[in-house]
Amino acid sequence: MKRSLLLPMLMLAAVCGVAHAEKADSTKPTNIEADQMVYDDVRQVKTFTGNVVMTRGTLIIKAGRVVLTTDQYGYENAVLYAAPGALANFRQKRDGGPNLWIEGQAERIEYSEQTEISKLFQRAHIQRMDGNRITDEVNGEFISYDSRAEFYSVNNTASGESKPGAGRITAVIQPKNPPPADAAQPSTPAQPSTPAQPATLAPAQRRQNGKDQ
Repeated sequence: MKRSLLLPMLMLAAVCGVAHAEKADSTKPTNIEADQMVYDDVRQVKTFTGNVVMTRGTLIIKAGRVVLTTDQYGYENAVLYAAPGALANFRQKRDGGPNLWIEGQAERIEYSEQTEISKLFQRAHIQRMDGNRITDEVNGEFISYDSRAEFYSVNNTASGESKPGAGRITAVIQPKNPPPADAAQPSTPAQPSTPAQPATLAPAQRRQNGKDQ
């Protein structure tokens, strides 16, 4: 039985390396809130508009409009459109730790259930987080992520091609294990120990010792 949609995309992956989404999310029901829904049964298209909020387990998606289409083989494709002046965005917990997350945003986000490829267009941004600390992030006009191969590419134009002079992509990759806060403080060198000095007898004690011999 084919799994139902919702965006394993946004079970996205990583800016760098492996980043699996919370596995339990795939078994959770999908809840959708919007100002309006239009369902075209003949074309198998569902359109949600107006402050769309979609949740499934730890996955939260927000967009101005979401279009879900089912193809002839039963696979679903999703397109998220940002509201004017805003960005479509998602947030989801990742496996591998108690407080690991992935977040992404763009003016448009597309996902194909058949290929499991996610595409983020214009002002695209993805970041991984450990709690509130950003561990990795990448920015560009186009980000493509293949969750099967765990392969991604970032380009400086929304067409998916990099062109000279069209802009720069940026990436920030933090150390895997940041040094402790006190690691930057130089350690105080140990002071050499002072050799013990022989005891000195007072004059009266020397005279007394001389008489005893």
